[in-house]
Amino acid sequence: MAQRESWATRTGFILAAVGSAVGLGNIWRFPFQVGQEGGAGFVLIYLLFIALIGFPVMLAEFVIGRRTELNPVGAVKQLAAGRFRYAGWLFFTTGFLILSYYSVVAGWTFRYVLLGLQNDYVADVAGAEQQFLSVASGLDAVLFHALFMLAIIVIVGFGIRRGIELAVKVMVPAIIVIMIGMAIYAFTLEGSGEAYAYYLSPDFGYIGSEWQNILPAAAGQAFFTLSLGMGVMITYASYLGEDRNLAEDGLIIVGFDTFIALLAGLVVFPIFFSAGVNPGSPGAGAVFVTLAAAFGEISFGGLIGAIFFFTVAIAALSSAISILEVVVSYLIDEHGMDRLSATTIISVVIFLVGLPTTYDIVVLDLYDKLVNDILLVSGGFLIALFVGWEISDFAIDELEQGIGDLGSWGIAWLWLLRIPAVIGLLVVVLLGISGYYDFLTGDFAGWLEQTV
Repeated sequence: MAQRESWATRTGFILAAVGSAVGLGNIWRFPFQVGQEGGAGFVLIYLLFIALIGFPVMLAEFVIGRRTELNPVGAVKQLAAGRFRYAGWLFFTTGFLILSYYSVVAGWTFRYVLLGLQNDYVADVAGAEQQFLSVASGLDAVLFHALFMLAIIVIVGFGIRRGIELAVKVMVPAIIVIMIGMAIYAFTLEGSGEAYAYYLSPDFGYIGSEWQNILPAAAGQAFFTLSLGMGVMITYASYLGEDRNLAEDGLIIVGFDTFIALLAGLVVFPIFFSAGVNPGSPGAGAVFVTLAAAFGEISFGGLIGAIFFFTVAIAALSSAISILEVVVSYLIDEHGMDRLSATTIISVVIFLVGLPTTYDIVVLDLYDKLVNDILLVSGGFLIALFVGWEISDFAIDELEQGIGDLGSWGIAWLWLLRIPAVIGLLVVVLLGISGYYDFLTGDFAGWLEQTV
């Protein structure tokens, strides 16, 4: 059996993990979730989930991956017995489904870069919506979906060091620099003060009345943006050495990810308010529609929009390669396939599974709500339950490798997993299931009636 690959440097691992976290979840999904869920109140709940549940679950995924040096399916199977033995399949399935529609959305960003370079953004929202619908469905959507999948096949096919690590060392710094520059530009726009108030001043009354919608959305967003609950951090940690300080690396990754998510809001919302565009437009296409309309209104909007969507495209690519690596590592570890064959075969299957989402935005919502509100959070719930209660002694021992005796900090980490994470995520899963049922019997059922 060939020797398992590993990261060449600690920086490579951190940038790869940051790149996975800093994807469409931050720059596409985060602003439309904030707008849809009432602004700063959502941001506050999201940050609490990141700190109290997201970071502890990330460490739990790290210890599983590093100890086993296996993909999520093989790793959980090696460590678990009984009811947890097959839990790794949830991570595999979640990553597979995410990438099938994630690639479609990423394809939209390529198309919007071209629209910006041609100065073709439509200034009014109604026109921008029609423009989006033409981009989001049909042959164009299929072709750009294929183009994006081809790009990640090339990167992942080259392996950990020559493919993923090399790519993220270029992409992640570029994302950070461009986003900071755009946030500075957004600060100069008229209406930025109103935008910051909307984005940064929570309405606690709104939180109290809408908590049943905000909680699953914030939890799902936290897990989506940190690449948790889909096995990415298990897979990336499986290529690590025992001398790495997992807690320190985790803090850096969470810090960078949260910084860029918040930065995305500082870019997007001033542009919305300066153009008089409603930031609360619902749905997966909201950011594309409202931003394109806003870019159509402001000076040099085509160029600025092209730069913004180019940044989103890079971020999407850095995240997508990590998701593909989850399923590729399974085929390599469990079935002995060579990397290029595994990458190509599974990518073709993912491409085909994603094709229905190029038909109508409602189908994409069907995928996205299932993954974000139920599967990702369910994966986090199982990880917290498994590590916190089933393998806690092993978990502490593994986390201490590269750190030393954790003492009370290790106990605190375990109890965060055992109580807040397990109970909180279980509640969120139940709310997510309820919300998904409402979607199926409401918007989706209505769409089916009209379509059929």
